[in-house]
Amino acid sequence: MRTTRVFFTIAATCMAAVLPANAALKVVGTTGEYSALASQIGGARVSVTTIAKPTEDPHFVDARPSQIVALNRADVLIEGGAELEVGWLPPLLDGSRNPKIAAGAPGRIVASQGIQLLDIPLAADRSQGDTHVAGNPHFMLDPLNAKIVAEHIARVFSALDPAGASLYRTNASAFEAALDAKMKQWTAALAPFNGRQIVTYHPTWRYFGRRFGLKADTFLEPKPGIPPSPPHLAKVMQKMQAENIRVLLVEPYQPRKTAEAVVARTGGVLVDVAQFPGALPGTPTYLDLIDTVVKRVAQALAAK
Repeated sequence: MRTTRVFFTIAATCMAAVLPANAALKVVGTTGEYSALASQIGGARVSVTTIAKPTEDPHFVDARPSQIVALNRADVLIEGGAELEVGWLPPLLDGSRNPKIAAGAPGRIVASQGIQLLDIPLAADRSQGDTHVAGNPHFMLDPLNAKIVAEHIARVFSALDPAGASLYRTNASAFEAALDAKMKQWTAALAPFNGRQIVTYHPTWRYFGRRFGLKADTFLEPKPGIPPSPPHLAKVMQKMQAENIRVLLVEPYQPRKTAEAVVARTGGVLVDVAQFPGALPGTPTYLDLIDTVVKRVAQALAAK
């Protein structure tokens, strides 16, 4: 027992020696892609907390006391800003009582600023399901949008922590260069399938499809946020067979049995994908996530 205590004491001492004593900025990301970018750009000068779990439906996040505590202590909050978090973020912010991350405050980063959103409805109409008046909020699945968000993050970090500005700019530039290099690989991997159709559970993958030349406009949901009905699923399966659509993407929190039933009856291929780093094995960073998704989708499209 004494040996065990000594081991943990030494381990704790070693960890204390390599970790920064005080991170310059405490950052909270609503979802994992923002936290991943914040960590990459901020390095050792930031400590980052994520509210939503990577395998959790970002439309519905259960509030926990620890989230309010993290927001209360935060210097920076990064949110999507396209109504994805509208059902759960406001009460957390009210509970945090932190003016540094209030709307319009210097520490509030709205990731969607400067991004051309898809699927903006002509009018707010709840009969059309869980539509977002601002537009489709899953814009980070177009990797080029991540460059815009990285610039937002670097700018705000630099303003709040001028001593780290050079580091933030350098890290943001390095991220953008790595993304540009990966974009060439990803585009080449999916180029043979230009114009091919894929099926998704929810309109999550519209930006991904547009960027890489895939048609992602067939969904298992009859309307966003509305569970699939047997008549709607029958129409989807009929379309898949008639138009030779074979690939169906499913995310961790979506009903897998429904997706499995569809591909079983249509001879399709089920592809496990995710929006957030950490949801799939080997995807700790944003680039790792997109890389894994591209490889899985390309492999499925190539399958006979």
